[in-house]
Amino acid sequence: MEKKLFFVINNLQGGGAERVISILANEFSKQGYNVFMVCLNEAEPAFKISPEIRRVNLLKGRGTEHIWNRIRYAGLIYFRLIALLIKERPYCVVSFMTAANLWTGLTCSLTNVPFVVSERTMPDRTINSFNYFFRKLSFLIYRKSKAIVVPAIGIADCIKRNESYKELNNFKIIRNPIHVFPKPSNTSVNDKTFILGVGRLNFIKGFDLLIDAYSKINAENVDLIIVGNGNEFEKLNAQIEKLNLVGRVKLLGVKDNLQDYYHQAELFVLSSRNEGYPNALIEAMSFGCACIAVDCEYGPSEIIDHEVNGLLVENFNQIQLTEAMNELITNQSLRKKIAGNAQLIKKTNSVKSISANWGRLILNQG
Repeated sequence: MEKKLFFVINNLQGGGAERVISILANEFSKQGYNVFMVCLNEAEPAFKISPEIRRVNLLKGRGTEHIWNRIRYAGLIYFRLIALLIKERPYCVVSFMTAANLWTGLTCSLTNVPFVVSERTMPDRTINSFNYFFRKLSFLIYRKSKAIVVPAIGIADCIKRNESYKELNNFKIIRNPIHVFPKPSNTSVNDKTFILGVGRLNFIKGFDLLIDAYSKINAENVDLIIVGNGNEFEKLNAQIEKLNLVGRVKLLGVKDNLQDYYHQAELFVLSSRNEGYPNALIEAMSFGCACIAVDCEYGPSEIIDHEVNGLLVENFNQIQLTEAMNELITNQSLRKKIAGNAQLIKKTNSVKSISANWGRLILNQG
């Protein structure tokens, strides 16, 4: 009898966690599992989902933040998820992100369905920020889960530093799989050598820091290209104009041929103020792109061995970031060395390898 697996998340609109859960769902479906993708809220998926996967949206939208609407929202999510679990009786439920984890834990505990929760982002912005009641509730749910999966050791350490969660001992480290891109084309994406940044244009990704550091490099023939959309587009544009970098720094929005940018970039820079586990960094490394990463929490220091497969710079140290960019632009031997070593991540973080880790966890239930 084929095993049913539920993957639960808020929605698939976009982001690192959404990409990872989509990759895993597709892979398990390919392996013959009967996969359900359960979203708390309806939204157009940003990533391709196999037609073999049954998609279930519990709600069409959350609506207003009025207290009565929030209570109604909570009730509908709770009872619809319980009904789905009772009807389908999945072998295991895997949830991503704090809100989905809590709903999954509450409903699976009631229906006696095994479940695995996964925290994907900085805990101080999510689970660690809860009030006393929700911290205790989260502890009870997470303790009962078969595992708390995190992509970086630092995330587990941060959660356990919180007094409410220090007794949790069921953490499991499973890295993010690398998205499999189409083969890069030979069509040039820029008429000059360029440095690449990829991600949402928001404060957390630190593109303002990258632009400022880039403005001080000693290479006027090297552009900076940033791929991604977000609410800081206008602010970053204003910064570009103020620094007289129009034409040299390009905000291109989302691109369908991201693989061409990774493949052609002289170097890739991760400038985030914090991360969960940076997908863009491992993607760039898989294409043999020389990478620089700010040593933020969490992930970069667990991915990059300094001067071996990339360069790590001190968090918020823009002088160091500028120096690192200058070093890689001018030092061809170092650039080639770390670019070659970076590609080894294609083995450690392959979809096959990472899904096997998840498979062992799901099948063994621990």
